[in-house]
Amino acid sequence: MSTIRPFKGIRPAENLAASIAALPYDVYSSDEARKVVKANPLSFLKIDRAETLLPEGTDIYSPEVYKTARRTLDAMIENRAFIQDPSACYYIYALTMNGRTQTGLVGCASIDDYTDGVILKHENTLAAKEEDRVRHVDACSAQTGPIFLTYRPCTALRRIIDKVKAGPSLYDFTSDDRIRHQVWKIDNREYIDNISHLFTEIPHLYIADGHHRAASAVRVGQMRRAADPGYSGSEEYNFFLSVLFPSDELRIYDYNRVVTDRNGCTFDSFLDKIKGGFKIRKTGKEACRPERKGEFGLYCEGNWYQLTASPALYSDDPVRGLDVSILQEYILSPVFGISDPKTDPRIRFIGGIRGLKALEEAADESGGFAFSMYPTSLDELLSVADAGMLMPPKSTWFEPKLRSGLFIHRF
Repeated sequence: MSTIRPFKGIRPAENLAASIAALPYDVYSSDEARKVVKANPLSFLKIDRAETLLPEGTDIYSPEVYKTARRTLDAMIENRAFIQDPSACYYIYALTMNGRTQTGLVGCASIDDYTDGVILKHENTLAAKEEDRVRHVDACSAQTGPIFLTYRPCTALRRIIDKVKAGPSLYDFTSDDRIRHQVWKIDNREYIDNISHLFTEIPHLYIADGHHRAASAVRVGQMRRAADPGYSGSEEYNFFLSVLFPSDELRIYDYNRVVTDRNGCTFDSFLDKIKGGFKIRKTGKEACRPERKGEFGLYCEGNWYQLTASPALYSDDPVRGLDVSILQEYILSPVFGISDPKTDPRIRFIGGIRGLKALEEAADESGGFAFSMYPTSLDELLSVADAGMLMPPKSTWFEPKLRSGLFIHRF
């Protein structure tokens, strides 16, 4: 069973929501974040990336960065840029992109569900990235960026959400990237109790995006427990901010690869190395976007090629059967010597939302090879997580991204 509970949300004043809401902290470099905050002083990036308020050259992991984040959050609450609801509520957060809407429930998930395997993950985390968010969450005594969770659809839950969406919203704005954001509040006690109960009948939740934020929130909760030996388990630090979407409303985009170092390969020698496992068809200047599992696009030296993997390369294993695993096992590792794509500087990952032109540009700039991928499916993600296994790095790319700053969970 899953434990989800409401919380007293800290959220933007109604007229400031559009200005405060920001893309996740990790989609920006420090320089990019500074430009955003300079152009929009209300942007939540000044809390999520508080080095933007300090002199250029400041170590982004220095203690002063985390202290600044806390001071800035406190000041925005004090000056009523943020308000807090007086009672514990659920919220609904709908995002519409290109006419397609996904609707999530905003609440708090249990750190015990994470450690006990009720909340399942499909990626490993990087220690440095996790440590940064631990220090940020601990300094602010708050989770400021929601974890993106998914669950198998529940008809009764959808009915409640649809009823609430039929009423007036708290926020309704369109961000610069043309994503429409709508938020509703659920403060009806009957609805709240029913929602909490319905989640107890859902056996597993799955992290779609936000593995580092989830791991960090859990670590801070465990730290607070260690400092509070008499804890009851009901304290707010035992729970972390989440937005939960039914899996049938989500879309995973392709997560493409660019190899910037040929490892001594000419183009012809590269083809010789892979022709035993892949059927190769030249498409020339026509960009190759894979249309089904087992297809890959290859771009090099101004031309595109379609690669079709031999069925013999595939496995019933949930991880080894992924297209990203096939590319890794039969091309990236043996041909280019990239054994750990998570740390190897010779490989870049480009989200499919940026289009295939971005792949061409990156390959032309580096003189390397670009690979377009068929997207990992939701069923594949759930199967890997159910098996207690982990995907290769950068296997999934979700759009639209959840905005930070619309909901804050403080403890």
